[in-house]
Amino acid sequence: MHSGRLLLEEPIRMASILEPSKPNFFHAMTKIVGTLGPKSRSVEVISACLEAGMSVARFDFSWGDIDYHQETVENLKKAVKSTKKLCAVMLDTVGPELQVVNKSERAISLEADSFVVLTPDQEKEASSALLPINFSGLSKSVKPGDTIFIGQYLFTGNETTSIWMEVAELKGDDVVCLVKSGATLAGSLYTLHISQIRVDLPTLSDADKDVISKWGFRNNIDFLSLSHTRHAEDVRHAREFLSKLGDLHQTLIFAKIENTEGLTHFDEILQEADGVIISRGNLGIDLPPEKVFLFQKAAVYKCNMAGKPAVVTRVVDSMTDNLRPTRAEATDVANAVLDGSDAILLGAETLRGLYPVETISTVGKICAEAEKVFNQDMYFKHTVKHVGQPMTHLESIASSAVRAAIKVRASVIIVFTSSGRAARLIAKYRPTMPVLSVVIPQLKTNQLRWSFTGAFEARQSLIVRGLFPMLADPRHPAESTSANNESVLKVALDHGKASGITKSHDRVVVCQKVGDASVVKIIELED
Repeated sequence: MHSGRLLLEEPIRMASILEPSKPNFFHAMTKIVGTLGPKSRSVEVISACLEAGMSVARFDFSWGDIDYHQETVENLKKAVKSTKKLCAVMLDTVGPELQVVNKSERAISLEADSFVVLTPDQEKEASSALLPINFSGLSKSVKPGDTIFIGQYLFTGNETTSIWMEVAELKGDDVVCLVKSGATLAGSLYTLHISQIRVDLPTLSDADKDVISKWGFRNNIDFLSLSHTRHAEDVRHAREFLSKLGDLHQTLIFAKIENTEGLTHFDEILQEADGVIISRGNLGIDLPPEKVFLFQKAAVYKCNMAGKPAVVTRVVDSMTDNLRPTRAEATDVANAVLDGSDAILLGAETLRGLYPVETISTVGKICAEAEKVFNQDMYFKHTVKHVGQPMTHLESIASSAVRAAIKVRASVIIVFTSSGRAARLIAKYRPTMPVLSVVIPQLKTNQLRWSFTGAFEARQSLIVRGLFPMLADPRHPAESTSANNESVLKVALDHGKASGITKSHDRVVVCQKVGDASVVKIIELED
C-alpha cells in the first residue's frame, strides 16, 4: 500500500474553505447507496432521495418479507419515472447472520454483571434472563471467554442499545453469558455477532436463494450484496446460482467483507468478485479499533488497482437521529473519498433514520468537497505503475483518454461502450471530470425472440465513481463508421450542454470505436 498517494493537493488556500460550495449538475463523483425501509419507502421520499443524489437503492432482506420489499421497489420505479433519475437495485442477502428472536417485540433490559441464557429453542419467550436464537450450533461454536455482541441492526458494542457479553458456561445446547455492558434491546430483531469465531452456516442460505429466485429475478437486480463473504468459493457459488436465473447472469456480485475470515482471504475474494463492500460495523467488532482504518485503506487501494468498485459503510451513524453528522463522521466520509472509495453505503441512516434525504444530501456535499482536493496526479501515476507494461489495448486507450482530458482541461469525457468495460477502465484512473458513458444496446436473440441489452450495463455504472450513464438509441451501433456514429455523439454533446455539464468553447475528450480501431479525440465545442 502506498500511503503517499493519499496526500491532498497543495497548497489549499485557507480563504477558499470559507467560500460557499458551488452546486454542480452531478452532486458528487462518489456514489451514494441508500437503504430503503420504513422511513424511506414512499414515492415522495424516494423521489427526494434520488434528487438528493442516491444512485443505488439497497434492499436489506434481513428484515421484511418479499411483499413488503416488492411494494417498495414499485414505489422506486414510480419515483425514477417522475424524477427521470436512473437508479440501480441492490439485493442484500442475510447469509449466516445469527439473530435473537423476540416474538412479543417487548423491550428487554439487561443489566451489567447479570447472566442471560442463549437458547436455540425459538418457542420460548424472550426475556432479560433468556434469549432464543435462530442457530442450534452456538454451543458447539463457542467456548468460555469468547465475546458475543447483540444489538439492533449494526452496533459497536458501546451503544446503549447494544449488549456486550462474555461466554461463561455451556449447558447442552444452551450458552450462559455474563453481561458486560447493560442496555435495552428494543424491537423484534436483534443481530448476534460472535467475535472472531466461524459460524458453520452457508454464505448463501436457502432463504437467500428463495428471495433471489423470486424477488431478485422478478426485479432484474443489478447488484447482489453477498453478506458475510468468507472465501472466493462463496462468490463462485453465488455466480453459479445466478447464472441459472435468466437475465440475472448479468447481475454483479459485491462481496461484503464483515469478519477476519473474509479479511484473511481478501485477495482471492477480490479476484472473483465484481466489487467489494467494506462492512465496518461487524469488522469493527472482529478487529481491534486501531486496525479498522488500516483494513479500509488497504482494501480500497487493492480495489482501485484492480479497477473494481469499493463501497464503504457506517460513516454517519449519528444522522439516524440527528440532522447533522458529528465532526468525526464528516471527516470519516472525506477520508473514505480520499482513500479512493467509489461509493458510500447508508444503512440505518436512510432505512429507519429520521432524515434520509438530508443525510444523502449532506454526505454528497462532503464527498464533493473531498473530491476537489483528491490528489489525482499521484493516483494516476500509481495506477499506471501498478498496471505495468505492456498494457492491454483497452487499458492503454483508457489511460490515454484520461491523460488527454487532464492535459487539455476537458469538462467531460464521453465514452461509447456496449459492455461497460471501457467506461469502467476510464473511471479506474479517477479523472477529475465526469465520464459520460454512452451505452450502446446490442440486439440479441435466443431463436424465439429478439431483445436489446444495455439497461443492465447502464444501471451498473451507477456505483462507479465518476461514471454517469446514458442509454443510446439501439439503431446506432457504436462501431459504425457512418454518419450515424456522429449523430449519437451529437446527442451526447447536446445532453451535456442542456444539463449544464458543458458550455460553449469547452473541450471534450471522446473515446469510441471506429471499425476495428479505438479512437481518442478532442473536440472544442462551438457557440
